[in-house]
Amino acid sequence: MANVNQTLPEFLLLGFSDLKALQGPLFWVVLLVYLVTLLGNFLIILLTQVSPALCSPMYFFLRHLSMVEVLYITDIVPRTLADLASPHPRAISFWGCAAQMYNFIVLGISECCLLTAMAYDRYVAICRPLHYSTLMSQQACVAMVGISWLMGIITATTHSSLIFTLPFPSRPIIPHFLCDILPVLRLASAGKHRSEISVMTATVVFIMVPFSLIVTSYARILGAILAMASTQSRRKLFSTCSSHLLVVSLFFGTASITYIRPREGSSVTTDRILSLFYTIITPMLNLIIHTLRNKEVTRALRHVVKRQVPSP
Repeated sequence: MANVNQTLPEFLLLGFSDLKALQGPLFWVVLLVYLVTLLGNFLIILLTQVSPALCSPMYFFLRHLSMVEVLYITDIVPRTLADLASPHPRAISFWGCAAQMYNFIVLGISECCLLTAMAYDRYVAICRPLHYSTLMSQQACVAMVGISWLMGIITATTHSSLIFTLPFPSRPIIPHFLCDILPVLRLASAGKHRSEISVMTATVVFIMVPFSLIVTSYARILGAILAMASTQSRRKLFSTCSSHLLVVSLFFGTASITYIRPREGSSVTTDRILSLFYTIITPMLNLIIHTLRNKEVTRALRHVVKRQVPSP
């Protein structure tokens, strides 16, 4: 059994130090993705604030989703870039690791709940249009956003308390590029069973339950769309929902593969690649979907640009 130190240990994040030939190219790819994601989400936040065409509840949720994406990727990427620029693995303090995991969980769960709120907004708009102004009032939207953050805080506090009160080896080595839940939990010397039960319970509750609610919402939306006589109306509503459906598929698909897939047959390299896609690439893809596939956003962007750039 590993020696357990009574003092708080430093964690050694291996990152991609065993793939030295890829560290340089990966650094520039991650940096580019980070900058594009930051600028794009700041643009969405700005557009939804200043454009009268983007003042509906859907874009209120999209603005908060963009805020979460900015904080989420900033919690991970700066540290990852520093590690990729270093020829050797770098240590992270006990509290630094705990803080990164805490923020990671808060933002991940908040995003999950916000996506569910956006699906509910589409359901009310299409299936209960006469009650839309009541069910999706400003107070209701603010409450949904507040509940999303609250659920993230509760989950993160529970997980962090369980994991970081466990005893760790004196020199714990994390074969990962961030302090993710499962890699850190596997280092604990005792009490893992209790924490693993908590992790799996939260995974089921905060991945499968919201996903089930989203599926239920879209099943009812699909039924309402198919009942419409006008082909043009059907096409318009399908187009309205397609962007959100793609983002939901990306988020829940990658989350399920990362956290619910069986451990047997998984490798450290596979885990890191999946996490890299889930934490860094997916936010950029979400941004592309919300902008390029959303006609109202692109129209609002063109309008803002025309106002700022005078015609010759």
